[in-house]
Amino acid sequence: MAVHVIQRGNNRAACFREDADYLVYLSHLRELAGKYSCAVHAYCLMTNHVHLLMTPADVKACTDLMRDLGQRYVQYFNRRHRRTGTLWEGRFRSCVAESARYVLACYRYIELNPVRACIVNQPAAYVWSSYAGNIGRRTDPLISAHEEFIALGGNEGDRFSSYRALVEQQLDEQVLREIRNATNGGYPLASEQFKTSVIERLGWKTQPGKPGPRTEANTASEPDSRQTEFGL
Repeated sequence: MAVHVIQRGNNRAACFREDADYLVYLSHLRELAGKYSCAVHAYCLMTNHVHLLMTPADVKACTDLMRDLGQRYVQYFNRRHRRTGTLWEGRFRSCVAESARYVLACYRYIELNPVRACIVNQPAAYVWSSYAGNIGRRTDPLISAHEEFIALGGNEGDRFSSYRALVEQQLDEQVLREIRNATNGGYPLASEQFKTSVIERLGWKTQPGKPGPRTEANTASEPDSRQTEFGL
């Protein structure tokens, strides 16, 4: 099952200040994704927060990856920028996405973040996301296609074209709200049947509450959703 993850800078402060910061984060993410068997499908590194869409090998893998990634990156960032103290706003927030309806919506939600924030006009213009890789414009060794992405076409070229056309369509406001609320509330983007048959067996909450697995609670509240890079 795919998991949508958000991690924000403390007090909305920048967690990336220069190109080297983004590159180091992505390098650590790639290494740890291999270590913990987490397939990364989409990502977007904004100035003060990060979005990831991953399929972990088991329910604990995502938690372990984010823990190690956060620790490694903070150590690098503090050394690089001669600072001390915390960088992240508590633990990451996350939700499980049911494939049939929500996985491709999460792809689009993540990769359109810089457009919603009015940083760029087109997602391909933003360097620090997976969009160019997911439409075949560049080779991105970090990402791998989810089965729902693979189902977009019979070959790679068809999938790239279909996904590009999908991203050009406006993401429904209701879906945007569902993704935001589920991720920040820590409950699944899923049908009631899916929650009952799958999610509860894994120990995940099926109702709004603290984010993530029950063992990885986080009480951070949802920032406002105004169209700035600080609110999406």
